[in-house]
Amino acid sequence: MPKAQLEPIQVTATITEADRTILTPEAVSFLRALSQNFEDRRQQLLARRGERQQEIDGGEMPQFLPQTAWIRNSDWVAAPIPADLRDRRVEITGPVDRKMIINALNSGANVFMADFEDSNSPTWRNNLDGQFNLRDAVNGTIGYVSPEGKRYELSGHTAVLMVRPRGWHLNEKHFLVEGRPISGSLFDFGLFFFHNAKALMAKGSGPYFYLPKMESHLEARLWNDVFHFAQRELGIPRGTIRATVLIETILAAFEMDEIVYELREHSAGLNCGRWDYIFSFIKKFRNRPGFVLPNRAQVTMERHFLSSYVTLLIETCHRRGVHAMGGMAAQIPIKNDPAANQQALDKVRQDKLREVRAGHDGTWVAHPGLVPVAKEIFDAHMPGANQLEHRPGAQAGTPQVTAADLLAVPEGDITEAGLRWNIDVGIQYLEAWMRGNGCVPIYNLMEDAATAEICRAQVWQWVKHGAKLNDGRPVTPDLVKRTIADVAGEQPSRAASIFEQMMTRGDFPEFLTLVAYEYID
Repeated sequence: MPKAQLEPIQVTATITEADRTILTPEAVSFLRALSQNFEDRRQQLLARRGERQQEIDGGEMPQFLPQTAWIRNSDWVAAPIPADLRDRRVEITGPVDRKMIINALNSGANVFMADFEDSNSPTWRNNLDGQFNLRDAVNGTIGYVSPEGKRYELSGHTAVLMVRPRGWHLNEKHFLVEGRPISGSLFDFGLFFFHNAKALMAKGSGPYFYLPKMESHLEARLWNDVFHFAQRELGIPRGTIRATVLIETILAAFEMDEIVYELREHSAGLNCGRWDYIFSFIKKFRNRPGFVLPNRAQVTMERHFLSSYVTLLIETCHRRGVHAMGGMAAQIPIKNDPAANQQALDKVRQDKLREVRAGHDGTWVAHPGLVPVAKEIFDAHMPGANQLEHRPGAQAGTPQVTAADLLAVPEGDITEAGLRWNIDVGIQYLEAWMRGNGCVPIYNLMEDAATAEICRAQVWQWVKHGAKLNDGRPVTPDLVKRTIADVAGEQPSRAASIFEQMMTRGDFPEFLTLVAYEYID
């Protein structure tokens, strides 16, 4: 069908008849209202991110905010956790394609986080099909037949559904409100909420969300105001929405209490979004020569700055009565190599054992085959539904996490193999992303936009500061280009060319996905 114009809305992509069941006049009107009420504030907060970066570049390091000390020092708790969210010991995440949704809901995990963000390439087709698929899943009518004829349908018992919209920084370029692209966050949230909130409530659940990439409690306040507005517009009781915030930026780590406080009627906890957190650490301190990180493989959760972040998150959440969720195990089952598969599963077990012992209430996996592995660990060490009573900061003699703890730079090596890994994985991922696939198994790890961001940010940082490999050679633009030629061939793809520019240019693009979004439909 031709491209459509819905006054004062413009849709600059092809709309199918199925799409019109999602983009109904009522849903479009709801999206318009969201954008008109909140777009100006979103832009102000994004501008504040740029100002904060300039302050850090000028030497003003992050700190716990003195003006909100009263929030951190007061005894308050968030709203009680809904019954179907009390036990979240294993959560599986993945993109919103039809087969993935069915397999994830059937996986035996407690929760499935359907992802419009880092594991989804945000093509118009992916985003609209994702909304269609989720509506069918909520209604229990979703099915899929593979090209080989294999049928997929929902089992009797399925995981609780949560949805992750795109972050505040991303637009939906195909949907214009009065000439301006709508926020990707509001587009994803608005369509899912409009079509599914009441159906979820009728099933004894509710509209539950994961919120990514926030950098301040003011951004959480914006989400909270969006929730109040959306519930009021649809006649849904205040506090029905629940949201877990991913603490995946270094600045948000200094405002955990404040973020939960802003969302206290709607909060379901915080999550250690480890990969984006590492990316944020590099990005925010990119112009500071004392903050150069070693190879990605050496930046593990045992490092002091990451273990401190975990301790602070668990203490904050449990003091406020909400869940402290663990992070993603990037490993995936390896079918054709039993020894390598066993090694991968052992790494997952060690990671999940660290999390449950630290006090996390649940964890993430990216593959259905890892659900039993993670569940076995949490069942053995967390007999109750959660560990809200676990308070690491309340133990006698436990030192309080300080700003210095969160900012401690890990030592380690930068190697040619590490450089090559970043370039190789980053290019492979970006090529897949530009073809419409945002969740890509590479070298037996599940890579998404967050891990690709680490790849390009590390190389940019090494080039910027002339970091030396362990053999004494500096990382230069020429070395990067030679490595790209070796990895991608002498005739690089568009993805390789984009990745090269983002690793060697003088300025630092805030997000890989913002640059690459211009190249997809």
